[in-house]
Amino acid sequence: MKAITDKLFAILRRDALTAVRHRAGFLMTLAGVLIEVTAFYYLSRAVGPGFRPDGVEFFPFLLVGTGLYTFFVMSAQAFLSAIQEAQQTGTLEVLMSTSTPPAQLLILSAISAFAGNLVNLVVYVLAGGAIFRAPMHANALSCAIVLALSVVIAVACGVIAATVQLVMQRGSALIWLLGSMWFLSGTMFPVDSLPRPLAVLARGVPFTYAIDGMRGALLEGRPITAMGPTVAALAVFALVLLPTALGGFSLSLRHARQAGTLSLY
Repeated sequence: MKAITDKLFAILRRDALTAVRHRAGFLMTLAGVLIEVTAFYYLSRAVGPGFRPDGVEFFPFLLVGTGLYTFFVMSAQAFLSAIQEAQQTGTLEVLMSTSTPPAQLLILSAISAFAGNLVNLVVYVLAGGAIFRAPMHANALSCAIVLALSVVIAVACGVIAATVQLVMQRGSALIWLLGSMWFLSGTMFPVDSLPRPLAVLARGVPFTYAIDGMRGALLEGRPITAMGPTVAALAVFALVLLPTALGGFSLSLRHARQAGTLSLY
């Protein structure tokens, strides 16, 4: 356990120092976050105060939905990019033959970009609250639990994207699919406003529960006891998706080694 922790902190420290040296990239990312928050603020003003999805103002509704959904998509992209970069540089086969377990190595390779996406999410939400006065009544414990389960689901999605890249060299197609599913997750409007077949389908998407749970915890201050079904669904998705994704990655890696396609892209 200590060895994993040491590797994790070494990677994060290295990449944090690199980010400090390249301040322009950090400032551009921050500017992008602020521009996106501003765009959604003025979109909510154009819609008007009469539209209150799920009983909350439209701007904070958008803020949580778009921020969390972007975190899921970009986190999956981080894992995919880690695999693609190793394939393109010809180092994947060497890396996967080291003493570090392959799944652990994949997570370590993507951890800095993943952590950066998490920081962007926090900055995004805080900017909406601080600059545009988005009303929030956060319950700290509920926010922490929903965020922790969301992080596990995001890691699982990233591992699945990496697995698709190993098997079919088409991991980008999965990222495109994830990016196209925003309307099934209540990102910009309530799931209940969808036609019944789509609304039922949306209940099978983990992002729906993550966004709904975070809105309840952050915007309405719901205690964890008041969000039992949502948190339970998130926990089930997390407990099923992550072991399944890690197992699928290990199997696909073994198959790619046997077929000699590990470095194909």
